[in-house]
Amino acid sequence: MTDILVLGAGYTGVAAAIRVAVRTRRTGGRVRLVNASSRFTERLRLHQTAAGQRLADYPLDEVVAGTGIEFVQGRVAGLDVERREARLEDGRVLGYDKLIYALGTVTDTSVPGVAEHAHVYDDYAGTVRFAEHLDTLESGTVVVAGGGLTGVESAAEIAEARPHLRVVLLTRGRPGSMMGERARAYLDAALRRLGVEVRTGVDITKVLPDGVELAGGELVHSDATLWTTGTRGLPAAAESGLTVDARGRIVVDFALRSVSHPDVYAVGDAAAVSQRFGVLHGTCQGGIPTGLHAADSLAATLRGKTPRGFRFGYIHQPISLGRNDAVIQFTRPDDSPRRGYLKGRAAVTYKEVVSSSPMPTFKLLKRGLAPVWALALSAGPA
Repeated sequence: MTDILVLGAGYTGVAAAIRVAVRTRRTGGRVRLVNASSRFTERLRLHQTAAGQRLADYPLDEVVAGTGIEFVQGRVAGLDVERREARLEDGRVLGYDKLIYALGTVTDTSVPGVAEHAHVYDDYAGTVRFAEHLDTLESGTVVVAGGGLTGVESAAEIAEARPHLRVVLLTRGRPGSMMGERARAYLDAALRRLGVEVRTGVDITKVLPDGVELAGGELVHSDATLWTTGTRGLPAAAESGLTVDARGRIVVDFALRSVSHPDVYAVGDAAAVSQRFGVLHGTCQGGIPTGLHAADSLAATLRGKTPRGFRFGYIHQPISLGRNDAVIQFTRPDDSPRRGYLKGRAAVTYKEVVSSSPMPTFKLLKRGLAPVWALALSAGPA
């Protein structure tokens, strides 16, 4: 019997747990899946939750039903990678032979005042609190910090759902700066249509209870501040002695094993995965493919085989602009923009297909199959 412990039950952790349970069923694998919440959170849709929309509820014990996986609810407090143990906040200690680390990242709160006064998307409960706070505002200003995909989607969603609120998007660069010129122009026009006030070239130096302070001393009033400017790996990885990069992500090899502790596999946002074009950035595209690859690598190792190398290539940058608009920038494998893009209703339909509930994907994995899109993403350049 091989004890396999999977920490984190987001998209990547659930996919990895189901895949490794199926792949090790005949070789005596025992899989336990640990998560702080008892429900599966569709993190890609937290901006919809912030805007007040109710999403489907998926209890994790039902999500993994029929796989033989044991679900353990608990928050990870620390790791002892030498003794191969994970410690939970309630004092329980879970031993393992092999570990898949899928705890993702948390918001970088290094700017003064962020931790105390800003709302973040680190979990479902925190997002609900943000939405409830917005419900109390009959008028006022919402500041969204960060012009990446999450910031743009949040600003657009909140502006559309709560037109009585003033929404200000503050960003150092241009919103959607990674997109091509035509897609960015469409994004800019959509934000103007929704009434989002965009300020570029700004650097926030401090978050206050009622606003944000910019470099130079200017104060921007805010009745609610949402922080989306960057993420970091959880401290547990670095504190355990695992080799991590500057952002606290676990550095892995070609098989997605920790370079310092090969009994630990890291996947999704929690892993620093190198490809020919650079290190993968946190994105839903890379999450599930890394989870599947780590599970396959682990299963191959248990069978005495050499795992194959992980390959990946990006294909798109999808951004929703409220419920009735979107823009999709198609990309090269290194995530640089191609000429092609989608906009309007066609883009809405496309994004709903690729961002729809992951339950169909999990059902395929239970049957020992991999979704076609995950195979396609994993066929990029090494």
